Amino acid sequence: MVIILLCGGLLISSCNQQARGFALPEGDIENGKVTYKKLACFECHNISQIDWKGGSDNLNIPLGGKLSKLKSYGDLVTSVINPSHKLARSYEQKTTKKDGHSKMKSYNEVMTVQELIDLVTFLQSEYDIIAPPTHYHPYN
Repeated sequence: MVIILLCGGLLISSCNQQARGFALPEGDIENGKVTYKKLACFECHNISQIDWKGGSDNLNIPLGGKLSKLKSYGDLVTSVINPSHKLARSYEQKTTKKDGHSKMKSYNEVMTVQELIDLVTFLQSEYDIIAPPTHYHPYN
């Protein structure tokens, strides 16, 4: 029940400008890998350090890698506890049900808060930020 209330609070606060400073305690990357495997995230997602297994939908959605915009901690928490909140357009057709919601299973009632913290810490460590190209040249 505590997890449900915490996750509900996170969902409500994610749409609130007052929640910008929200932060969970520091997580453990190795424990996050364990949680990733335990929850079988590899059935739909691939990530550099863990082999993609493929599930019944045969989705292969990459996580991590180089991006021009860092996936914030809040973005990753929201993606885990409310995957329908924001769907990537490139995957929208194959990752949504007829009702428009994400096919991702809800783990809110089976995952502990510590597992969420560790999972998000692991996921965040898999992203590299790359600076977008600019057209500025230094003065000589």
